[in-house]
Amino acid sequence: MKRILVVEDEDVIRDFVVINLNRMGYEVVDVATGEAALEEFEKSGGDFDIALLDVMMPGIDGFEVCKQIRAKSNAIGIIMLSAKTQEMDKVSGLMLGADDYITKPFSPTELIARVDAVYRRVSMVRSGGDASSKIVSGDFVLNLKSRSLTRRGETIELTQVEFQIMEFFMSNPNVAMERGEILKKVWGENYFGDVKIVDVNIRRLRMKIEDDASNPKHILTIWGYGYKWAD
Repeated sequence: MKRILVVEDEDVIRDFVVINLNRMGYEVVDVATGEAALEEFEKSGGDFDIALLDVMMPGIDGFEVCKQIRAKSNAIGIIMLSAKTQEMDKVSGLMLGADDYITKPFSPTELIARVDAVYRRVSMVRSGGDASSKIVSGDFVLNLKSRSLTRRGETIELTQVEFQIMEFFMSNPNVAMERGEILKKVWGENYFGDVKIVDVNIRRLRMKIEDDASNPKHILTIWGYGYKWAD
């Protein structure tokens, strides 16, 4: 069963989300506060495929819930819910480890498309993928079976989105990748969101793999176009 934790303090929105996810076969645990979300996560032993987190909640907000859940699991998919005017919330959530965000108000079609896309990535990670090969680039080794990245033998913890970006880069060394191309490859052809999500994830990746994230040697910016991987 596909299990999802929904955290939303507005009853109308929460009920709307739960109804639509139930219709698509998701088993939903819904709560109204960040405190209750963390309790449910602990009680279940982290047995959720996705967490759908509202940003603005009294008490523990969605950012803190995201941070605490991500610290305990890189496999779970995390989607943030934010108001249309809260642009910085989107960036902040992604930098804390969220995989995607949905801007309110949203349609049932967008909700299901975004949740399904994250679920597919989560399923791939938990199944270990189908490939048994490795991609080696300089000091980096990407294991497609274990879905892991190492540098000089040391593991670098990646979310499923970060892993897919690295797989795309390392499979195409020294090739300039346009932002839209990365977006389609990682988030899917029918992604509803903004291409800025690529830039935020690149920033997060650089903090993990570069010796100096402000002066990257591996994930290089192609100004006005996109990025390329250099080993």
